[in-house]
Amino acid sequence: MLPCVKDREKMDDIDAMFTHLLGEMDHLSQSLKTEGDSPEADSAAQTEKTFSIGFNDLNESLNELEDNDLDALMADLESKSAAQEPLTSEPNIGGTNDQTAPPATTQKHEPATALPPPPGTDVSCRNMQMREPQTKAEKIKLALEKLKEAKMRKLIVKVLMSDGSSKTLMVDERQSVREVLDKLFEKTHCDCSTAWSLCETNPELLIERTFEDHEHLVEPLSAWTRYSENKIYFLPRPQKYVMFTDPQIFYMWKKDKAALSAINQQAKDLLVKENFGGSTLIVPDLEGTLYLKEDGKKVWKPRYFVLRASGIYFVPKGKTKSSTDLACFVHFEKINIYMTKNYKQKYRAPTNFCFMLKHPCIQKDSPYIKLLCCDDEKTLVLWVNSIRIAKYGTALYKNYQAAMKRASPTKTLQSAAYKEKSSGHTPEAGLSAPKTANHTEDYEYEPPPDFIPPPPPERTSF
Repeated sequence: MLPCVKDREKMDDIDAMFTHLLGEMDHLSQSLKTEGDSPEADSAAQTEKTFSIGFNDLNESLNELEDNDLDALMADLESKSAAQEPLTSEPNIGGTNDQTAPPATTQKHEPATALPPPPGTDVSCRNMQMREPQTKAEKIKLALEKLKEAKMRKLIVKVLMSDGSSKTLMVDERQSVREVLDKLFEKTHCDCSTAWSLCETNPELLIERTFEDHEHLVEPLSAWTRYSENKIYFLPRPQKYVMFTDPQIFYMWKKDKAALSAINQQAKDLLVKENFGGSTLIVPDLEGTLYLKEDGKKVWKPRYFVLRASGIYFVPKGKTKSSTDLACFVHFEKINIYMTKNYKQKYRAPTNFCFMLKHPCIQKDSPYIKLLCCDDEKTLVLWVNSIRIAKYGTALYKNYQAAMKRASPTKTLQSAAYKEKSSGHTPEAGLSAPKTANHTEDYEYEPPPDFIPPPPPERTSF
């Protein structure tokens, strides 16, 4: 009898657990259904989070857009709407699935009228197509409607400058950081130096990260929380590509300072070619003692770390530096590296030369954040950029080549202007000026820029 009783009690426990599980699933489905029943509130919340970065609401961000950017947004949204409309199969749209698309010579607005519209909307659609929005308020109203219908993620981003001013840009999920930088070069008329960067700051964690040029900007910004105080800055960062301008710092770091300073440009180019130009990337064989912050405590303990292509490893207590004794500290696939500010005061770090390793979705203090501290700035630069090399590989080198290509026309113009000025040569009267002189005259009549960025500082702070 006793075994039967025990089996019955066990079955009762399983039934109770199963019933509880079904209740939880039902509760979850009801909550999802409730959310689905209020699309207006959900749409408003999604609009607030998805479409604007650095603004209180979407309407404010659209108002900050320049007229030409707003017109470009409207044209893009109209083209997307026209391309998607024949493919939709919603109940309120007439037509069948096998309906053919209009020929290539068809005008822009014809795809929207090719399908018979629902009753009562024919007049409004015709009026919308015949009368383009004239005022900025009308354009913003129409843009709000189109943005909610658009399937591609778009963000209106406020980018802050070093002088306190800002530029407002429309960015979609296809655009890389490199493309956004090119757009800012056009808006600010700056020198297009390779040092210019887009940086995100998190005031709660006191951290900053420079976006890599190959990243798609919308992706990391989408990880921000809805009421985030994070900001985006357009700033010069001279150490952005230091691994290519001074590769000996990373691949000859064990040598003394005098030997490193004696490296000429030809030797630097050879180092870059050997480590980045081959079939496989060579990661600096970096190792050394760093201070690790213990979880939940303001205590930092020295550990011996080793850099590898897959991540960072450390030597456990009582073990040797051999590869078999190394323990994994962190892998690079799911984490980003951030510079910190004033951690000596915030976390009682041994120095202020600290960096953070964390998942981009972690926006507040968390036990999953890894904090490391270096003895000096030289060690910090060495570790941070070596980790970037290991994480991003040859993509960094491609970014650098694209940045150099973008900066070279500016350097050529500046060099030509300097040579012409230093020679003191002026065309004689009655002789026609060369073509380059005409280009110079064209630049003189260019309107003054809204913002002239300051030159890159000698030393990066923060």
